[in-house]
Amino acid sequence: MTATDPVANLQTLIRCPSVTPAEGGALTALAAMLAPLGFKVEKVTAREEGTPDIENLYARLGKDGPHLMFAGHTDVVPVGDEAAWTHPPFAAEISKGELFGRGAVDMKGGIACFVAAVARHIEKKGPPAGSISFLITGDEEGPAINGTTKLLDWAAERGERWDACLVGEPTNPDRLGDMIKIGRRGSLSGRITVHGVQGHAAYPHLADNPVRGMLQLTQALMDPPFDGGTDDFQPSNLEVTTVDVGNPATNVIPAKASASFNIRFNDSWTVETLRAEILRRLDAAAGSGQLRPGREPVKYDIVWADRPSHVFLTRNNALIASLSSAIERVAGRSPKLSTTGGTSDARFIKDHCPVVEFGLVGQTMHMVDERVTVADLETLTAIYETFIDCWFAHAGS
Repeated sequence: MTATDPVANLQTLIRCPSVTPAEGGALTALAAMLAPLGFKVEKVTAREEGTPDIENLYARLGKDGPHLMFAGHTDVVPVGDEAAWTHPPFAAEISKGELFGRGAVDMKGGIACFVAAVARHIEKKGPPAGSISFLITGDEEGPAINGTTKLLDWAAERGERWDACLVGEPTNPDRLGDMIKIGRRGSLSGRITVHGVQGHAAYPHLADNPVRGMLQLTQALMDPPFDGGTDDFQPSNLEVTTVDVGNPATNVIPAKASASFNIRFNDSWTVETLRAEILRRLDAAAGSGQLRPGREPVKYDIVWADRPSHVFLTRNNALIASLSSAIERVAGRSPKLSTTGGTSDARFIKDHCPVVEFGLVGQTMHMVDERVTVADLETLTAIYETFIDCWFAHAGS
């Protein structure tokens, strides 16, 4: 095996059962691919009380600028019902031109292809005229506490600076070359608790049903819409994700009701202005009395989730134009520049350098029989290799 083969690289990585938070041998395997190419490889274990220790990897080739970072994660989600898989989830078997395994798409495939692209570049032209680094975490699919954010801080404290970053997440909805992610909406979560008075369902005048109040509050959160979208982002969207009263009895009015919500928001908002708007809506609904005639305003409290994600948009022409050009030259498609989807570790990287995301087709990520075509692995490697050429030529000019 040589690192120039993306299929062999991916098979090696998939055969490491690196379900978050386990390293599973994946970072060790990646280090073994990078070291012979001349990378200085360092493993960094991050810790925080109350969370599992996480192993991460940082590797750099070159000492001077311009400096291109490739970022990603080797941790994967659980396999689910293993018996439902057509091929064992960590066997990396190939059948009818498809490579099966957990992490094939999300996102060991992207890592395998970028390693192969760098190896091919070195084989053909020698090291790039600058530096390339890999920033790889084992905590992207988990709480993301001891992963990319701490690895970035660790590297920055040692003087590492980057001019641009490519994250190898699976960004393409249908075909390779469809889409580059140039930003992401923000994410804010919270939990509301409405306080009532427990009592017998047959004697409601002696109780205070918190479910009535919760209906008012959750309706106010979801309607009217927060905005109609912007030039670069789709509309902000709030979803109530859980509602719970903890009450197994059908003849008892519960003492309290709780609901969790998450809003994905665009650049019309900041975390601060969004929190203020949510509180305004809740206060107005709590005092409306629509479902509680003759009663006092709804009594509620709210707890905001830690670590909200801030909205961001990348406008770096050298990065976006180089990647778009590489995709067009190799895949023959003009990629859409998008900000759709959920969050990724790009939300941390954007504080250090311009960042975009481009990887495989994401249709089977997190599913039973996650898989990628061998042809797509070869095409993505060619795109990454062309991108490396384009970016260094553009950044160095």
